[in-house]
Amino acid sequence: MFVFIDESGIHKDSGYSVFALVYITVENHTEFETAIIAIEKELNIDGFHWSSVPWVVREKFLEKLLTLEFKAKVGIVKNPIHPEEELERILPHMLIESRIRTIYIDGKKPKIYARRMKKVLRDKGVSTKKLQMVRDEQYAGVRAADAIAGLTRAYFDGKPSQKIEKWYDRFRKKKIILVLQ
Repeated sequence: MFVFIDESGIHKDSGYSVFALVYITVENHTEFETAIIAIEKELNIDGFHWSSVPWVVREKFLEKLLTLEFKAKVGIVKNPIHPEEELERILPHMLIESRIRTIYIDGKKPKIYARRMKKVLRDKGVSTKKLQMVRDEQYAGVRAADAIAGLTRAYFDGKPSQKIEKWYDRFRKKKIILVLQ
């Protein structure tokens, strides 16, 4: 099992922040990555990032993402926050699986942040060698986490549009998104 972690909205002074842990449940990690890359090529984008693509591309990406096998756990935290402290606080409640092979966290963070995450993992009995701090360009799974985080943050920001509600409901009905508040 592979875990991809991304957050959305942490730079805002109000509204919500979303920590999305996307658990890839397919046996073949490479297959999932290849599927995401194929979706991006089909949409003629270099890499999906929620904040930098228009709605028409988001909808096409989400439609294709719905066909893939994965689960997402989403933690909702109200702003303003200190992202590292909140991720450190919420991760133990979300990270309950035992067969984790690798955890990819989006963004190059300071070494002290990586050390704090490793302590959280050790406390949960997860090997710290499984943690990797990566850029979203490196792993398509991180870009999938970005899509779920962006959609969920948009939904919980207090003024969701019908489009956002429709897509969020579709993911919830398929039991892909599990929410912790």
